Amino acid sequence: MNRDELQKYISEAYGVSPDHPWESDPTFAVYRHESNRKWFALVMDIPKAKLGIRDSGMIDIVNLKCDPLLVGSLRNESGFFPAYHMSKDKWISVALDGSVDDGQIKALLDISFELTDVKLKKRKKARTEHENRLQQASAEKSYEYQKV
Repeated sequence: MNRDELQKYISEAYGVSPDHPWESDPTFAVYRHESNRKWFALVMDIPKAKLGIRDSGMIDIVNLKCDPLLVGSLRNESGFFPAYHMSKDKWISVALDGSVDDGQIKALLDISFELTDVKLKKRKKARTEHENRLQQASAEKSYEYQKV
């Protein structure tokens, strides 16, 4: 998968467009959740040497959030690197040069998307609080009606 294929997939699968927050690096693309603005993918072109590749030139990569146990095992595979400019415990850099299977990149995108989404407990708590407020308001209206 290359950068353009990744951008198309993210747009279709998650319905988001990239942000380009850095004037100095206009090719860097950040993909965020609409709800909480957290990043789930960062696409960059960086010098290969920054990843320890003994070659001149640039390489397109995507940084994805990942389970720390998975990060450790992925680093042993071709096309995976310690996260460039991110927490190396929870993020991983994936080469967008065809060395990693498209299906694996898509699965890792799904994981990153889930890990950076609004947490289920927070959603459930907010829903419960909202339901409690509705019940309380309904009970107060019922009480007022009974008084009349």
